[in-house]
Amino acid sequence: MRMLVWLTALCLIVVNLLGLPASDGRAAEDSGAEAAVRAMVRANAEKDMASLSRLMAHDTDITSYTIGGRKYVGWPDIERDMQEEFSSAAKLELPIRELKVWTKGDLAWYTMELDYIRTVIQGHEQHRALLPLRETGVLERRDGQWVLLSWHESFRNSGGAIQLSDKPPDQPAVTLASPAKNQAAQPDLSGEWDILEVEDNKTYKAMLDKTGNGPYTQQGGRFVTTKFEDRAWHGTWHQSGNDREGGFEVLLSEDGNQAKGVWWYTRVGEKKNIPPRQWGGTYVWKRLGPPSSAQ
Repeated sequence: MRMLVWLTALCLIVVNLLGLPASDGRAAEDSGAEAAVRAMVRANAEKDMASLSRLMAHDTDITSYTIGGRKYVGWPDIERDMQEEFSSAAKLELPIRELKVWTKGDLAWYTMELDYIRTVIQGHEQHRALLPLRETGVLERRDGQWVLLSWHESFRNSGGAIQLSDKPPDQPAVTLASPAKNQAAQPDLSGEWDILEVEDNKTYKAMLDKTGNGPYTQQGGRFVTTKFEDRAWHGTWHQSGNDREGGFEVLLSEDGNQAKGVWWYTRVGEKKNIPPRQWGGTYVWKRLGPPSSAQ
């Protein structure tokens, strides 16, 4: 069965490389796989081992390759190196420069270019290095969740790591994004939104302000946006009517009028020991009309 999965993935990649038509198209039709890739990159930057473990397959025979000729077989090899990296680097930044995802049934594959920026502090000195990377990988949807099976990454340039200008630890790191890009990454989220919980086919409405905060018409609910980066929209929800709360993560469409993603519980009444980011369901959000500030 495993061999069949890998052969299918290989055939699909060859079809894409040759420019032949693929019936399922790009991730615009299924943002779940793209959201999973972005979540893995974000978990790496945030040194979130628990999320990485959840988003990556633990099959003992899966093989992946990274820079420096390193080879990983199974999850323990990856976990060991990631723990060492998280301990040695004071800060990690992983801005995605390009990401393309394709899906076919329960399989997906992607190509990505990203900058891996490591900050290391030695005594009172801070050293920053940029690793310009390219990466390809294959994902599989298991029990409704996309997980990474295998990946291969290499340098985009011939020289490897690039030393960046050093700054003292008490000064902020220099951002590579231009002000225009930062502004584009913070769209106006205001207006009335139609919220669909896919599994339960439950629909309600939310009225959000410009930063993505506001009430919704389900058990006295309220959304709070905690982070927005590169169309990835993160936040929390709270329902006073049935005393429940949790989090959500959706990917906003290019035109800013639709978002797809997942939501999960963090507390149900007195029960607070729910594992972080436990699966709750799937969201589809649609904005009803233009942003409130544009009206």
